[in-house]
Amino acid sequence: MTPILLLWLLVAIAHDGRERRIRNSLVLVGMALALLALLPGLQPFGLSWSQALLGGAAGFAGLLCFYALGMMGAGDVKFAAALGLWVGWQALLPIWAIASVLAGLHSLLLLALQRWPYAPRLALALSGRTAGDGRLTRPIPFAAYLAVATLVHMAWRTHG
Repeated sequence: MTPILLLWLLVAIAHDGRERRIRNSLVLVGMALALLALLPGLQPFGLSWSQALLGGAAGFAGLLCFYALGMMGAGDVKFAAALGLWVGWQALLPIWAIASVLAGLHSLLLLALQRWPYAPRLALALSGRTAGDGRLTRPIPFAAYLAVATLVHMAWRTHG
């Protein structure tokens, strides 16, 4: 199931990076696959049902307050819940920390490029807007950063 998890994470990175949103269908597929992975011998991290369900609940509850404050989209919160089903609650804290650092760097780079417009195309890409439409979207693709952080966490577990 590890290749399926990797594929799901890569699709999330591509979709959230491009669209700045996570579709419910992607979240539901991730949740269904995570639950399927709980069958004996398939779970990439060796989680039990209770560990996975606790991870899903922790993923949802941990980011819900940021959604309530308008700092994050609902898709990011639901993606974190699906991710928690895959990795369990213990892996969520380092994944959140890595994703938060990446999102913070994204924000700082975006602010710097808006102040000093030396790379307007990069600033446009980081902002989540396309050249012609002018619509405002959420500039930080946090679900994509959660997925990248999960890949980092998986690599660290494998080689660390």
